[in-house]
Amino acid sequence: MIVVMRTGCSQDEISRVTKRIEDIGLKPHISQGIEHTVIGVLGQVFPELRDTLELLPGVEQVIPVTKPYKLASREFHPQDTIVEINGVTIGDNEIVVMAGPCAIESEEQLMATAHAVKAAGATVLRGGAFKPRTSPYQFRGLGESGLKILAQAGKETQMPIITEVMSPNDVALVAQYADILQIGARNMQNFVLLDEVGRTKKPVLLKRGLSSNIQEWLLAAEYILAQGNAQVILCERGIRTFETYTRNTMDISAIPIIEKVSHLPIIADPSHATGKWYLVSPLALAAVAAGADGLLIEVHPNPDMALADGPQSLTFDNFRLLMSQLVPVAEAKNRKLATSSARIKP
Repeated sequence: MIVVMRTGCSQDEISRVTKRIEDIGLKPHISQGIEHTVIGVLGQVFPELRDTLELLPGVEQVIPVTKPYKLASREFHPQDTIVEINGVTIGDNEIVVMAGPCAIESEEQLMATAHAVKAAGATVLRGGAFKPRTSPYQFRGLGESGLKILAQAGKETQMPIITEVMSPNDVALVAQYADILQIGARNMQNFVLLDEVGRTKKPVLLKRGLSSNIQEWLLAAEYILAQGNAQVILCERGIRTFETYTRNTMDISAIPIIEKVSHLPIIADPSHATGKWYLVSPLALAAVAAGADGLLIEVHPNPDMALADGPQSLTFDNFRLLMSQLVPVAEAKNRKLATSSARIKP
């Protein structure tokens, strides 16, 4: 349920409505727009509440919310959410490209990649220190030593860093190093982990689960938002279907759907969606054309020798080519590629 206040209502009238909601034992969530202030009502509402709230001064109307997710809904929050990370903004007019290797293998590998993607125009550095792998015998990351290498590369290139956290017990550790905490597809419904990253109040990138529908995805985001963390970025990374030619099936339609039903920014990960390097660029261009706010791209100095996801990683040359191809597509959407203006803490 949302309460739409009249244009020009006073702060006292808004306060009276929020106090009434709290007195009933529910939680108000205020979203102030240019013309209207909207107050979301969180909790178990009852039919008579609508009539009760509509009688209060300053209230224009009370609208029931039919969707099970509330805080992630555009009904609750009509304005687009813009997430700011050390000078990089996600969700506004600029397309943000996050790039780097799937896994941090060595300082030499990551430093070379960081400088290459920065030179090509990426504004956020990605790299995995903890890797969820299908087989327990595959390379599973360097752990904290990888985080230290990533943090150093981010500082040296003046780029915010994003990395995955897999366990609630590791959230505090990863949060010491990372600017953005990534929740991978396999952990989308790890609700204890979602609660924990929500409490950090750090930006969180939430990937869509392998077999999750859009409502389940937004309900997962709701867990993070419910902890008071509004800095949530959604990531479409392909879903599991009957098709076996690609690693996953990239759901391009999810991008405009999310923009319609939610205020959260959405980016695309064509690397994991396709599993094949030569499909990454076409899907990246399609995602931007569909309205994505950014891209998550895997780049490696020597994909043939990569310890993780080499077949889907771009070389430095292919990444530079993709960045040049993105410019006219972004312009066709009246947008532009973000430029590096990060402010990294010393």
